[in-house]
Amino acid sequence: MDQENNKNADVEEKSLADIGETEPKQNFVFIKKFHLVMLMFFIVFLTAGITTFALAFGDDEKAVRIVQDRQEFTKLYDAYDTLRENYYIEVDKEKLIDGAINGMIESLDDPYSDYMSQEDAKKFHESISASFEGIGAEIQARDGYIVIVSPLKGSPAEKAGLLPEDVILSVDGESIQGMTTTEAVALIRGEKGTKVKLTIKRADADPTDVTITRDTIPIETVYGEMIDGEIGQVQITNFSEHTYDELVVVLKDLQDQGMKGLVLDLRQNPGGLLDQALKITSLFVPAGEVIFQVEDKEKNIEEFSSAGNGPIDFPLVVLVDKGSASASEILAGAVSESTGVPLIGQTTFGKGTVQRAENFRDGSNIKLTTDKWLTPNGNWIHQKGIKPDYEVDLPEYASLPFIDPEAELTVSIASEQVKSAQTMLQVLGYNPGREDGFFDEKTSEAVKQFQKDRELEVTGVLTGSSTLELMSAVRNKMIEDDPQMKKAIEVLKKEMK
Repeated sequence: MDQENNKNADVEEKSLADIGETEPKQNFVFIKKFHLVMLMFFIVFLTAGITTFALAFGDDEKAVRIVQDRQEFTKLYDAYDTLRENYYIEVDKEKLIDGAINGMIESLDDPYSDYMSQEDAKKFHESISASFEGIGAEIQARDGYIVIVSPLKGSPAEKAGLLPEDVILSVDGESIQGMTTTEAVALIRGEKGTKVKLTIKRADADPTDVTITRDTIPIETVYGEMIDGEIGQVQITNFSEHTYDELVVVLKDLQDQGMKGLVLDLRQNPGGLLDQALKITSLFVPAGEVIFQVEDKEKNIEEFSSAGNGPIDFPLVVLVDKGSASASEILAGAVSESTGVPLIGQTTFGKGTVQRAENFRDGSNIKLTTDKWLTPNGNWIHQKGIKPDYEVDLPEYASLPFIDPEAELTVSIASEQVKSAQTMLQVLGYNPGREDGFFDEKTSEAVKQFQKDRELEVTGVLTGSSTLELMSAVRNKMIEDDPQMKKAIEVLKKEMK
């Protein structure tokens, strides 16, 4: 869990770096009893800085004394001075130091620990307190690749069809394999109205280029409406600075409309701020009941219990999926184990570690994993996730490969994108004649009929606005069909009796 509204959610585990990193590098920072530890970190880096100054200006006695105090840094100092003195061109001192710190963090092989430069840290803090510009997806570094944790609701990433577990291979033709989430975010984010081309690998399908127009990603995180009579549906897209306040307002509005039961939708919620998760969970868990536990490396365990902001006195069910991570999993685990609330959907993402972030004096930022977090019953869900009480998958067409709007699909073309388009047409009731990836006249006729019905230019060629409209229509159908929501309503009605 880290405060990145994850990383990080341009996609940023986190961070809500519009890709925000999940958390992945996921997204919330837990602040506990580590001031002494971080103070020692600061002393180390401050000492290194003093030593660099001494070596550069000839205070050899002071430099030798500091090196003797910390012999493990001798090689680091030697490497720094060798590069400064002997590299064939002038080197940037700050870049060398940033690189050294970043190298230490990367050696941990932990996707949730990260070092951010001054600029990256500034973007990180902006992303958790205000809107930002980008594509709106949470990402995580995993096994050398950048992976989507979850797209944000209403974002360009969601509209383009990005899904959890999609792998981003390159950005505008530049491979991002081996990059940190911070580095990837820097490439993916950008000004509203500009375009970015991502090469996406989904499951066993061939890589596909997807061009996305960046936009402003709003900070609204709670959406609610009445469905099916007396049932309220509330979706929390991430845990940001004002999510608790937003939720209280939405719940009151739904109760005023006669809500007798609630479906809380945490699908594709990558996490966010811990304090918000605790306050929100306390609405649904009675005072004194355990919300989650934290275990440090000495195996010491500390429990965190509900403040009893509620309890909400009506039946509740919770929807989760593989994009539900970090703070979402804390909430889901708490209501499930402490109050017996049914969970419906898919096994969650599985982020069971705690991160803490601190700023250095120059504004740069270090984030590192400090603890495990456990469910009320002591379960560590890391890399396993939380299994729902009712497992329900989405339709197969929900994970179809992308169609690049900039590609031109026409008669005689054969490709995976054509195959995907044919399946989409079939799902929407337009018979393409085949679904093998070869674009023939029958497929063209199906495209023409779709274009006519959508009041688009009738060409029989799938490109541009026609492609975007086709993918949008399939996404809307998925929302309409939504077997997970239908199951949630079915279970909730039984709870309401």
